[in-house]
Amino acid sequence: MPTVSNFPTATDTDSVTGPLPTETVSAAREPETSPLVRIRSLLPGLARAEQRVAKVVLDDPSSVARRSITEVALAANTSETTVTRFCKAVGVGGYPQLRIALAADTARTEARSTRNLGGEIGVDDDLAAVVGKVSFADARAVEETADQLDVAELEQVISLLAQAGRADVYGVGASAFVAADLQQKLHRIGRVCFAWSDTHIMLTSAAVLGPGDVAIGVSHTGATTDTVEALRVAREHGATTVALTNFPRSPITEVADHVLTTAARETTFRSGATASRIAQLTVIDCLFIGVAQRHMDAASQALDATRDAVGAHRLGVRPDGRRRPRETGK
Repeated sequence: MPTVSNFPTATDTDSVTGPLPTETVSAAREPETSPLVRIRSLLPGLARAEQRVAKVVLDDPSSVARRSITEVALAANTSETTVTRFCKAVGVGGYPQLRIALAADTARTEARSTRNLGGEIGVDDDLAAVVGKVSFADARAVEETADQLDVAELEQVISLLAQAGRADVYGVGASAFVAADLQQKLHRIGRVCFAWSDTHIMLTSAAVLGPGDVAIGVSHTGATTDTVEALRVAREHGATTVALTNFPRSPITEVADHVLTTAARETTFRSGATASRIAQLTVIDCLFIGVAQRHMDAASQALDATRDAVGAHRLGVRPDGRRRPRETGK
């Protein structure tokens, strides 16, 4: 992970003003990807002064799109040079390009929804407001994860899983549920897959993997020591390693051959909870369906067999209340 250092601050107030640039400037990332998603994902690896700039941008992106570089520097208690350095760190060429990207993103967001519920839940919010904010944030997590997901990288991971002799998935805390979900899905279509959340078992599992096997580490922060260490051991023993994280410059990516990223933003009362898990499960579903497509006949047969196996443990009624024929077992 890049070293975080303090850049010197300045109070240079030379004004850089003028209307929003009209020339077309290409950002480093695909134009449909939200610049806010990238800023949030790179935030932990930025220098402290750059993090202050990021906070100003994330707090009110539409306002930053209309402000001069001097105004943003003053709001972040830093220098215009640091603002420019921040722009380069998050993949845009400079401040004019950032303003264009933010303006475009604001327009896209307004087109998606006429309501901007935000994410922070206040002490005075009634239950209806809480429901609205939670559902809005979770829906945005799925949309933004899909927007920024590297499809080519996803395709490579699917190919590896489809051919793997064995896949082990590591995750602790909330990520353990995501790891278990992938294990259950792949196991149901006949793929050999194990999910581990205990540190000792994760390490012993990683130690017996080898070439042709795949190890997947699930960590929202990408800094969970247990998961990072297990992935490192798996890699040392010849397994191909995959990281699923929200932060592409986090420590887990240093021990991963392939990196899949989510785009979840945690909010009040919800750190490490629903938004990150929903974003991770979106990627997990894509992996599962991709692998199932590679083994369509076998996967279909396995799904039918597993459905029949548990059929007797379901009540003999349909969802609409009508009685279901017992002999089908489905």
